[in-house]
This record gives sequence, C-alpha cells and structure tokens, in this order.
Amino acid sequence: MVFFIVISFLGGIAILLYGIRLAGEGLRKAAGGRLRAILTSLTKNKFIGIGVGAVITAILQSSSATTVMLVGFVSSGLMKLNQTIGVILGADIGTTVTVQLLAFRIYDVAILFVAIGIALMFLAKRSVVRDLGQGILGFSFIFFSIKIMSDSMIPLRESEYLKAILLSIGDSPILGILIAALITAIVHSSAAVIGMVLALSLQDLMTLNVAIPIILGANIGTCAAAIVTSMGANVEARQVAAAHIFFKVLGVIIFFPFIGLFRYIIEYTASDIPRQIANAHTMFNVAIAVMFLPFADPLANLIRKMIPEGEGEERFGPKYLDPHVLNTPALALGQATREALRMSDIVQWMLRESISVFQTNNRDLLYKIEQRDDEVDLLDREIKLYLTRIAQTTLTPAESKREFEIIAFTSNMENIGDIIDKNLMELAKKKITSGVSFSDEGMKEIVDFHQKVVENFDISISAFASRNKDLAHTILRHKVHLGEMERDLRQAHINRLHMGLQEAIDTSAIHLDILSNLKRINSHITNISYPILEENGE
Repeated sequence: MVFFIVISFLGGIAILLYGIRLAGEGLRKAAGGRLRAILTSLTKNKFIGIGVGAVITAILQSSSATTVMLVGFVSSGLMKLNQTIGVILGADIGTTVTVQLLAFRIYDVAILFVAIGIALMFLAKRSVVRDLGQGILGFSFIFFSIKIMSDSMIPLRESEYLKAILLSIGDSPILGILIAALITAIVHSSAAVIGMVLALSLQDLMTLNVAIPIILGANIGTCAAAIVTSMGANVEARQVAAAHIFFKVLGVIIFFPFIGLFRYIIEYTASDIPRQIANAHTMFNVAIAVMFLPFADPLANLIRKMIPEGEGEERFGPKYLDPHVLNTPALALGQATREALRMSDIVQWMLRESISVFQTNNRDLLYKIEQRDDEVDLLDREIKLYLTRIAQTTLTPAESKREFEIIAFTSNMENIGDIIDKNLMELAKKKITSGVSFSDEGMKEIVDFHQKVVENFDISISAFASRNKDLAHTILRHKVHLGEMERDLRQAHINRLHMGLQEAIDTSAIHLDILSNLKRINSHITNISYPILEENGE
C-alpha cells in the first residue's frame, strides 16, 4: 500500500513537471520570437513592465525562465537593471496563473483536453496551431497530475503520522519555508510545489495554516535558476539575479510576522482550501509588486551599491562609435564601418558554429548562439542610432551612399542573426528533443551546403569592407549556384524518402527547413552586393 502511494505520488509529480515544461515550450513556440522582442521594447515603463512580465511568464510557465531571459538581455546590454524591476515583479504574478487554473478543479475533464491537444498537434496544418496544441496538452497533463496525486493520497486521510508531519510544519513555519524553498530550487518550479500542496488539500490533508509557509518558501526557491544563470555573467546580470532574490526574500521577511493576519484575510476570499491556497499565492506576489514598484529606482540604486561594478569589468556594447567625430562625417562613417564589421564577426561565428549544434546536439553551444544574437541586435540598434546623429547637412553624395550601405549591411546581418537564432536553433532544439538523427548522406549534404553559404558570407564581408564590385559579382554568381544546389539537395532528400530510409523519414521536416533557412541566409548575403554594384552604376 505504501509503495503504491509513493509511486503514484512521484508519478504525479513527474507528469506535473513534464506538463509545465510541455505547456511552456508549446506556447513559447506558438508566440515565436515575439516574446524577446516584446521584453526589450515594452519595458521602458515599469508599470507596463509588470504586465509584460506577467503575460510572458504565464506563457513560459516559469518565472525562473523569464528571469533567466532577463539576465541574458542585461548581460548582452539590451536592457538596463531599472527596466527589469517591473518585469521581475510581473513575472512573480504570472506564476500564479497556473495555480489559479488548478484550483478550478477541472482535472476531471483533463482527458478531454488531452484529446484536443493531441488532435491539434497531429492534425493541424499550421505550425502555430500544432504548437498551441502542445501547450493545451501540457496544461492537460498538469491538471491530470493533480488528480493522480490527489487520488494517491486517499489512503492517507486517516494517517496520524502524516498529520503529525504537517502539524509540525504548521507549528514551525520557518521549517516549512526552508523545506519548500529547497524543493522548489530542485524542481525549478513554484507552481509544481504548490500543485503538490493543492493535491494534498483536495483530500483534506492540507490546511491553510500549513500551506502559507510552503507558499512563501516556494517563492524563495524560484531564485535558484537566476543565481545559477548569473554565475560568470557581467555585473549587471548578477544585479538582476540579486533583485529577484531581494524582492522574494524581503517580501517573505515582511510577511512572516503577519502570517496569522494574512491567513485571516485569505480565509475570507474563498470557502474551499484549494482556492484559498491559490489566492494566497496570488495575493503574496501582487502585494510584493505593490510594495516595491513605487521604489523601483531607489531599489535599483541600492542593488548597484550591494553589487558594485568591479575594476576592469565591461558590459558588452559598441567599441568604435565615437561621438566626438560625428561632426566629421568621413571619420564617423569609418567608425560605423568598423562597428558593422565587428557585428559581422559575431554573425559569422554564429553561422559557422550553428552546424556543430546539429552534429553534436550541444545545448550549451546552442544557448551561446542565442545569446550572441542579443549582441547583434544591440549593435544593429546602436549603429543605426549613431548614423542618424551624423551631421546630415555636410554629407556628400558619396558619403550618403556609404551611410545607406552601412545601414543595409547591418540590417542584413541582423536578419541573418535572427534566422540563425529563431529558426535554425529552434530546429536544433526540435532535433535534440525528439532524439532523431540525420542519415550519413543527409548530414553530409547539409554540412556541404552550409559550408558554401559560409564561404559566400566571407566573400560578402570582404566586398563590403573593400567595396569591390568583382567580389559583389562573385556573390551573385554564387547565389545562382546555391539556388540550384538547394533544389538538388531537396530532391536527393525526397529520393531517400521514396526509398523508405527511416532516418530520412524521421528528420524530413527538420532537414528541409534547414536547407530553406540556409537559402534565406544566402539571400541576405546576396543583398549586401546590390548597393556596391549600384555605386558602380550597375
């Protein structure tokens, strides 16, 4: 009996964690790359930042994931510490959405949502609908897991031993906070821990008196992911992690003396324990946001003093955009060109290393490539802002053309970076997650095509730097050749499908999408040649 209870409960936890991951991945893919764009563009206002943080965390199903994303943005210079404050507080509110849904007790119809999710995943033609189906399937697993855990607890309703353990947590709330913080740090999800608490409450094994310390501890435990991510990062990234810890720990310290009053208030919000637990989780995080948001700037300054910048420590940013030469267009355009070439070095590295991810399934390299795209986005923005500040009235026709060339070049670099980050790396994640492998012949074809694209990329950089029309013509000739090569490789893959080669069947969608995206990258490479040819009257 005890063995059955333990196995069922652990199985329920496993399904809960998998459901949270599945829902987050599905909804994130359905949203595409817009989440990151929204974070970097709509967070200048701290009040809007709260809403953005809440929505994105509700989609990602993890405040830890949102905070990790923020650490990456700040590390690459795309965001400032002050911008992240509202998002962090909003992310904490976003985590409560899942718990509120669980408290509606719709687990009895979870199997219906399983059917809907699977139907959308396998029958829908549009990828966004399939991704949405994955999100629905993930949520159905979350709901289903609560029923499994709850049902496994039925034999323990009369267990005096379990009641004594829970009573000890109620009598010693600090113990409950520490245990919950540790478990949350291990599973990386406060929603999962509070989901376990809800499962116990459904069998009258959990009281609000015991649940509140666990809720407070679970909120502290979510800081673990941010701490790990910030290790080795720059000082501002560590400051973001510190802000997350600061808000959670200080919030718990402030609430702790008033646990009795807090419980009294929560009891009036609902009549059943599961809903009270969900409301306690929500109200705690809303209260933290209300308390800390008005003091966002002073708190950011305090955190900067707590974690000051070290000597010689530099944030990523432009190196060559000297504002002192803006009144001398020729010099300013030269500096902008140097920065654009620095930007191309990053994109070149991303492109070269992208094939290694498909060959080795290296997740660490995949994440590094994604982070470097943030650096590309930053340089693209800064170069364009710098060019707009050049004294326009003094530009000669030749200088105006060069300004246009630089803008066109950085735009194409940024687009290539986005294709690598948002398309190729997403395909790599799909390959790694599904556990499939390319056939030897298929992998060789992809590697060869990738190498040709890299070679054309190298030529385009030289053409831009030297403004050499012969190199520009070479790029155009290569475009025709690579277009024909892509068609031949696509047909070769289809031939392997007709032969029934299992590896080709398993990887078909990924294989063809890689070829398409490499061809798109080459189109942006080719675009670099056009301004050079136009300058030469062609």
